[in-house]
Amino acid sequence: MKKPEQFQECIHDFLGKFSGLAKCYDGTTQHSDELAAVIDEYSAFVTAEGNKEAWAWMAQHPTAEFQELVENVRQAASRCVAIMEKYRALKLLSGQEEGADYFKNIESCIEQEFGSFQVSADSKVLLVGSGSYPMTPLLIAKRTGAMVVGIDIDGEAIELGQKVVEALGSGLPIQLEQKFVEHLPVTREATHIIFSSTVSNKYELLDQLYSLTNDQVVVVMRYGDHLKSLFNYPMQEVDSRKWRLVETVLRPEHVFDIALYKKAEVAS
Repeated sequence: MKKPEQFQECIHDFLGKFSGLAKCYDGTTQHSDELAAVIDEYSAFVTAEGNKEAWAWMAQHPTAEFQELVENVRQAASRCVAIMEKYRALKLLSGQEEGADYFKNIESCIEQEFGSFQVSADSKVLLVGSGSYPMTPLLIAKRTGAMVVGIDIDGEAIELGQKVVEALGSGLPIQLEQKFVEHLPVTREATHIIFSSTVSNKYELLDQLYSLTNDQVVVVMRYGDHLKSLFNYPMQEVDSRKWRLVETVLRPEHVFDIALYKKAEVAS
């Protein structure tokens, strides 16, 4: 086990690396290998059994400095994951390969993502935070034939994502949009809605979606609590009159876990 001060210093070091590498992004893949190495190292850090005790001690003895550090490193890591997806898309489109362990981790998480609420060819899936390398839409559409709509606030991510889909899944029922949930016809029709773990306002959006969705919709919320909250936005309480947590999928060796919600009046 790392001592608490060593643990905190490690997080400071990661914050510095992420902040520096985020500033280096210039639309090329120049720093992609360096960023991939740091993200892989950080993924191992937040899933390491040996770090859980240090995290627990820090959580039991919280300080304003540590809480601010956690928020800052989470934001920086999320920003760098978005950049890493851009690097991966750029490499794919230029004929290079990219095999960072982080992406293998995410892809393996997708396998069990829906718990008992499986997607079929008749499903309509909305992904909030689709990113530049839309792995989830590609995997779902390829394996099930379901229609998938991905949205992202980053215009560059949408542009790159569309090119990736064209390269890897031409003809698949995938649509990527730089739009808000309230402006999408599929929001009312969606059978499954997935939130990326690095969407900071996902629980605010979940609350908003209550009046915009049908009664049978299943919401798949990627999140990270405790040590994993260094990399992902954690689970939050929901309005019990609107949503009910009906299932969790815990993946100790993976960077995020999954919470599944249904509307309260139909969840029981």
